Amino acid sequence: MLFPDYRPRRLRQSVAFRRMIRETTLSTDDLILPLFAIDGKGVKNPIPSMPGHYQLSIDHLLKIAKKAHDLRIPAIMIFGIPKKKDSLATSAYAEDGIVQKAAKAVKDNVSDLAVITDVCLCQYTDHGHCGVLKGNIVDNDASLDLLAQTALSHVKAGADMVAPSDMMDGRVAEIRDLLDDNGFSDIPIMSYAAKYCSAYYGPFREAAESAPKFGDRKTYQMDPANALEAIREATMDVEEGADIIMVKPALPYLDIICRIRDEIDLPIAAYNVSGEYAIIKAADKMGWVDGQKVMMETLTAIKRAGAKMILTYFAIEAAMEIIEAG
Repeated sequence: MLFPDYRPRRLRQSVAFRRMIRETTLSTDDLILPLFAIDGKGVKNPIPSMPGHYQLSIDHLLKIAKKAHDLRIPAIMIFGIPKKKDSLATSAYAEDGIVQKAAKAVKDNVSDLAVITDVCLCQYTDHGHCGVLKGNIVDNDASLDLLAQTALSHVKAGADMVAPSDMMDGRVAEIRDLLDDNGFSDIPIMSYAAKYCSAYYGPFREAAESAPKFGDRKTYQMDPANALEAIREATMDVEEGADIIMVKPALPYLDIICRIRDEIDLPIAAYNVSGEYAIIKAADKMGWVDGQKVMMETLTAIKRAGAKMILTYFAIEAAMEIIEAG
């Protein structure tokens, strides 16, 4: 197929033709909205590095959840900011924890909206790491039961799906076993299988108040230079019982999304993380890019790479754009 016999521009000449041959279409069904829950009433704390997002008390969180539902966004992801932190992250798995209360409130008020909960300990430990410590080292095996207890407490509160993000080895199997043993075999697990130790998480750590008090997370989150390891991580989580495999961050790891999609026959999720959001918002504010167009191009690229669902802080804006476009 060579010019002049083949002219690719022929099918770009009209809106109708471009729509007819479009290979990737972004839908509201692809979107998951992350939200930050905090105790109190009437609380709406702005997150400076994430304009348009807030730490929300449950009354405000419910308003956003209802808006998301009205925009045909099928799910939200809830992160919690607790009242107190300690070395064993007891607020993470407390019956009256903030995520537990938020999950119950959403299911009581917007029952058709799927509630996914982040399962990790970093927001709840006084040291900010994703597991319990042995000296200054995160103790993988000692953290597993606490992570599983956290997941179980979320499900008991009404969560429709749990998403372990801690990157401890073996946590998917531990969570699956505990949920099954307690009669929750129908609850799916969305595993942060390939979660990289990324500089793109900065705004999130401000929002969730989860930055480590010392060191970094390189001993448990993945090295950004590695790709084959991501396949091994994802395969391990599938064998342990994961139902959905997530890659995080999304945009710098489109190749990883594509490779895992080709290797694994499960739905792939991708997290369009806080730093990706903040960069686009900042460039748009400076007038350097058209933020709306860059947002849609970015989300389309993530889906084109192979993601079936996209966790994104742009979910509300993107849904409005999709609906307006018809």
